[in-house]
Amino acid sequence: MPLPPHLRPSPGIPLPTVDSPLFGSQGGKMEEARLAFAQDSPPLAIIAAAKIAGVSLTIDPSLASGSVPTLHLGSGDFIHGINTILRYIARAATVPSFYGQDAIQAAHVDQWLEYAPVILSGSEFEAACSFLDGFLASRTFLVGYSLSIADIVVWSNIAGTGQRLESLRRSKKYQDLIRWFNSIAVDHVALDEVVAAYVGKRGIGKSPAPSLQEKVQDWKVNPSGPEIDLPGAKVGEVCVRFAPEPSGYLHIGHAKAGLLNKYFAERYKGRLIARFDDTNPSKESNEFVENILEDIDTMGIKYDTVTYTSDYFPKLMEMAESLIKQGKAYVDNTPKQQMKDERMAGTESKCRNNTVEENLSLWREMVNGTEIGMQCYVRGKLDMQDPNKTLRDPVYYRCNTDHHHRVGSKYKVYPTYDFACPFVDALEGVTHALRSSEYHDRNAQYHRILQDMGLRRVEIYEFSRLNLVYTLLSKRKLLWFVENKKVDDWTDPRFPTIQGILRRGLKIEALVQFILEQGASKNLNLMEWDKLWTINKKIIDPVCARHTAVLKDQRVLLTLTNGPQEQFIRILPRHKKYEGAGNKATTFTSRIWVEYADASIMSTGQEVTLMDWGNTIIKEIKTENGIITQLVGELHLEGSVKLTKLKLTWLPDIEDLVSLSLVEFDYLITKKKLEKQDDFVKYLNPCTRRETLALGDPNMRNLKQGEIIQLERKGYYRCDVPFIRPSKPIVLFAIPDGRQQPHAN
Repeated sequence: MPLPPHLRPSPGIPLPTVDSPLFGSQGGKMEEARLAFAQDSPPLAIIAAAKIAGVSLTIDPSLASGSVPTLHLGSGDFIHGINTILRYIARAATVPSFYGQDAIQAAHVDQWLEYAPVILSGSEFEAACSFLDGFLASRTFLVGYSLSIADIVVWSNIAGTGQRLESLRRSKKYQDLIRWFNSIAVDHVALDEVVAAYVGKRGIGKSPAPSLQEKVQDWKVNPSGPEIDLPGAKVGEVCVRFAPEPSGYLHIGHAKAGLLNKYFAERYKGRLIARFDDTNPSKESNEFVENILEDIDTMGIKYDTVTYTSDYFPKLMEMAESLIKQGKAYVDNTPKQQMKDERMAGTESKCRNNTVEENLSLWREMVNGTEIGMQCYVRGKLDMQDPNKTLRDPVYYRCNTDHHHRVGSKYKVYPTYDFACPFVDALEGVTHALRSSEYHDRNAQYHRILQDMGLRRVEIYEFSRLNLVYTLLSKRKLLWFVENKKVDDWTDPRFPTIQGILRRGLKIEALVQFILEQGASKNLNLMEWDKLWTINKKIIDPVCARHTAVLKDQRVLLTLTNGPQEQFIRILPRHKKYEGAGNKATTFTSRIWVEYADASIMSTGQEVTLMDWGNTIIKEIKTENGIITQLVGELHLEGSVKLTKLKLTWLPDIEDLVSLSLVEFDYLITKKKLEKQDDFVKYLNPCTRRETLALGDPNMRNLKQGEIIQLERKGYYRCDVPFIRPSKPIVLFAIPDGRQQPHAN
C-alpha cells in the first residue's frame, strides 16, 4: 500500500507471534481483559475493533488525562499503547484474516495502523481523505479482499472526526471513500453503537454521529463502486459457483466471472463452489485442471469446495432416463447437420414421436457405445416452434468414446453443458448462477430444463462479457495458437491467459482492480488494454527498483578528461523514494557508455547531466562517415542539473556489465474486433515479438525470476530469465505502461 510521501509513517512495531507474551496460554485465544484509558480520550479504534473481533472488554475510563490506553489481562499481564493493543486484538480475533491472509498483507495492515491517526490531524485531514478516496476507487477493503482490522481502525478514526465527517458527506467530494465508509457501517451494526456511545466524548467532534439508518439512506441515494445486489439474496444463504471447463488455461474473461462470484460470496457471507464442467473428454485434461486451480489461487479466490460435473455422471444418466420414460425427452438418430437445419427451421424430427420403448432401446445403444448408439442423441422434448431457438428440443446427451481425464473409459455417453449445468446447480444448492449476458437466450432453456427435471429454481444473474481490443478469448482459438507453435505455450506473455498476462508483468492486484471496476454491469463494452496497464503502473512504480541499460549496438563511448583516475564505487538506492527496494553498487570511471540516440542530439560545448553523478560539458564529438564514434567531455559537477535539457543514463566501461535481451510484444491479431463470421487466421499479426540486445549494470546479476524493475528512461520490465552465466543474457519482458501500447500492424 504506497502512501503519499508526506503521510508515510515511521516503521511499525514488529509483528507479534503466537509465542509472544501478548498471547495467553491457549495459543492466540483472547483472555478476559480490562481496557483502561482516560475518560476524555476513549480509544475508539480499540473499542470498535474489539466489538468486531468478538472480544469482551471491561471498560475502565479511570486513567488520568493524557494517559496511554492499557489492556490488563486476566493473567496479570498488561499491554501498553494503542497500536500494540490493536495488533493483539487482530491476532486473537475470530474474524478470518483479520490481520491479513499472509505476511505481506499483515505488513500492509501495520502500515494502516500507523497511518490511521494522521486522519485526525487538522492539517492532514483533507490530504488523507483525498488519498483514501483514490486508494478505494476500485477496492472494497483496504487490505486484500476481506475485512481486516485496518478497515475498522481507519473507519473509527474517520467516524471520530464528528462534524468533519458530516461536512465530508454533504460535500459529496469523496464518493469512493464515503461508499467504503457506509458499507463497513452497514455490514457491522455494532460500530454504530460504539460511535453513538463515544464520539461525543472524544473532544474531536462534538456533534452526534449519524444513525445507521441515515448511513443506509445515504448509501442508497449515492451508490458508488461495484456494490450491486443479487435478486432475492439473503445474507448467509447465498451459494454461487465458478464453473470453468478444463479445456484450457483461465483467461482474463474467466477472471471476471471468478472474481464476481468471489465478490458476491463474500458480500453475502455465503458459499463459493469451484466446479469443473468436465463433460467433453475430447478437450479436457488434468493439466488444465491443475493450472486452473493454480490460477484460482493466484487470484485470491477462496472456495468452500471443489467439485466436478463428472461426480454426478451416474445421477445425470438416471435423470436422462427418467425424462425419456416421462416422455420429456427422446432419442434422435437424425444426422447432425440435418438436425441443426431442422432446429433452425422449426421442423420436428421424425424421431420426436418415438415410443418410450423405442427411445429406451436406442438409449441403451448409446450407453453401450454401439455403432447404432454412436449415431444418436438424446434431445429434450420442449417446443420446436418457440421463437427462442434454444428451446427447440436441445441436445441433452451425445456419445463420445475418448478417454476422460477422471473416469477413463467408463462412459460412452456424456451430458451437454445445457443439460448438466442446471441439474448440478440445483443439487449443489446454488442459489444464484452468474453467467455472461451472451448466454441470455439460454436462460429460458435453463429454467425450463429445471422445471422438467422437477428441481428447485436457481436464479440467474447476468454480467457482460469482457471484450478487449485485438484479443481472442475463445479457448478453441487459443489452442490453435499453441498447437501451431505461434506461441510458446498457454503461459506465453502474448496470451490473455492469467498466467500469460502475469508473465508479461501484470500484478494480480491490478487485474482485480480492473475487473471490479467493471462490476456486474450488463453493458457490452470493447475495452482497451491501456486502462489495465495504467492501473498496473500505479502499483509497480512506487516500489520497483531502478536499473540502467544501454543498447548493445547503439552506444557511444564518452571519455571524461578530468574523470576519476581510478574507478570507485558508490552505494546508491535502487529506488530513491522506497527504501524497501534496497541498494545497488554503482561504479564511476573516466570512460562511460551512453546511448547513441543521446549522442546524436548533442553539440560541442553543450552541458548535459549524467544521472546520479552530475554535469559534464561536451568538448568534442568524433565521427567517421557521419557516424558518431566517440565523445570527449569534461566533468562540471558544480553545474546545475536543473538548467540542463539532456539527462543521460550511462554505464561504466567495465567488464562486469551484464548482457540483456529486451523483449517487446505486440498483439496476436491485427483487427481490433473480430466478428463472428471472421476467420481469425486471416488477421494474424506477422510480427508479435521483437528482441533487442543491451548491456546492463552489474547489479542485475541478482535479479530474481518474476522481479519487476524499471530501466531508467526505457520503461518497466519483468525478469523472465535471470542471470545464469555471462554468455547467456538476462531476459527482460517489456511491461506496457498504458501510454506506450503496442499496435497491431
